[in-house]
Amino acid sequence: MSVSCRSGCGACCIAPSISTPLPGHPFGKPAGERCAQLDASMRCRLFGKPERPAVCGSLQPSAEMCGPDRAHAMRWLGALERATRPSSSAQAETTL
Repeated sequence: MSVSCRSGCGACCIAPSISTPLPGHPFGKPAGERCAQLDASMRCRLFGKPERPAVCGSLQPSAEMCGPDRAHAMRWLGALERATRPSSSAQAETTL
């Protein structure tokens, strides 16, 4: 079953972190921070443009991720972010 983006949602542009630089986020975007490229209508200004990070294009809407409402999508994506975040010990080793 094909799922389309929910109008006014923007969860996939807020909940996940982006580790690569993009316009407005030269060092990437932390999880939970609104992307600078998200417009007032909660639509990506970089959609379809070469500046859009590959990770953004790889995240596609699905019934499991999007669920019945934006709150579900934010929770689901937040859980995915936490599950895929490098461990704190690995982060500490890379910052030493």
